[in-house]
Amino acid sequence: MSAVLTRSGAGMTAAATGLVALGAWADYPELVTLGLAAACALLLAAAWLLVSPKLTVVREVRPRRVFEGSAAQGTLTVTNVGRRDSPPLMVTETVGGDRTTVTVPALTAGHSCTVSYPLPAARRGRYVIPPVELGHTDPLRLLHRGRASGGELVVHVYPRVHLLATITAGGPQDAEGQTTSNAPLGGVAFHSLREYAPGDDWRRIHWGATARTGTVMTRHVVVPDEPRQLVVLDTSAVPYPGAQLFEEAVRVAASFCVAAERSSLPLALRTTGGAERESSGGALELLSTVDCAGADRGLGAVTGLVRDVVSDAQGVALTVVTGRVDAEAAQLLMSLRARFLSVTLAQLVSPDFAVPARPRGVLAIAAPSSAEFTTRWNRLVLR
Repeated sequence: MSAVLTRSGAGMTAAATGLVALGAWADYPELVTLGLAAACALLLAAAWLLVSPKLTVVREVRPRRVFEGSAAQGTLTVTNVGRRDSPPLMVTETVGGDRTTVTVPALTAGHSCTVSYPLPAARRGRYVIPPVELGHTDPLRLLHRGRASGGELVVHVYPRVHLLATITAGGPQDAEGQTTSNAPLGGVAFHSLREYAPGDDWRRIHWGATARTGTVMTRHVVVPDEPRQLVVLDTSAVPYPGAQLFEEAVRVAASFCVAAERSSLPLALRTTGGAERESSGGALELLSTVDCAGADRGLGAVTGLVRDVVSDAQGVALTVVTGRVDAEAAQLLMSLRARFLSVTLAQLVSPDFAVPARPRGVLAIAAPSSAEFTTRWNRLVLR
């Protein structure tokens, strides 16, 4: 930890050097005296900073997961554990290159102070916040001395989401909906009868079947099958002529994930680059860091991405979020239609782009922004 010159200190240094040099050249002792006085001020400032106050710092940032455009709240508690008073402190936090500086007032020995400050989250991403920087200056503000305190913190900034209406035609969601043998236990939907096993609830014993078979039989009840929501985000560069359109596509994908969670529907998010998550929280975390890659195969990888999620026992509603779609990609989506409960195509395109005809059997909506897409989607779904 070393002291650095402030702007005032740099001016004082230049003045000291110039006055001494000018006084010596002009044989003007008064100028030399002024220059030496300025140099003494710098020496006194350095001596002042030699003894640093003994401080403990506790930092918290909440929440650690925020949505784009909002702000996390930083809280800093500084305690003076030394015997001498501490001067006013300047605390600097850095989030994604944006610096926030707050002031902690002077603290007497044994006292503490808590300050709160916003940490803007303007862009989505995963941000590692470095240790907080504590700094103080001499009374003349000629030198500044700072030190890092605390550890690193990680903050996730999720994409901005919009309120999307949910299509309820994807399958049963009530307690007596369709069931499968591999559905999780503990529900209320009857699936079949099976032999009694130690630990089973005796109230579920089926006495009629037990009498007929001579074996104790019990009702096998599970959580009812619900339509799975599969969201595929195209992360290739070709469909997006501008970086902003890709950001809008990420927001639409995030909105679909949140809509599925709000409706308590099983969710899976996959990208054409190969990343995947199985819950809304994990999906938003993935979407906070996803990038647009030129080597990505794009929608050409969709067939392989969805092969393992299609089954006869459980319905899947597919949503593809992309930019421009050519005839080949449209034909691919049409060929997948028979394997899903529904197929939705969300396109984020520039206003001047001529959207091709909607693929047959696919619910397709194109818009230049995520906000406009939300308006068009809700108008169509809720009408």
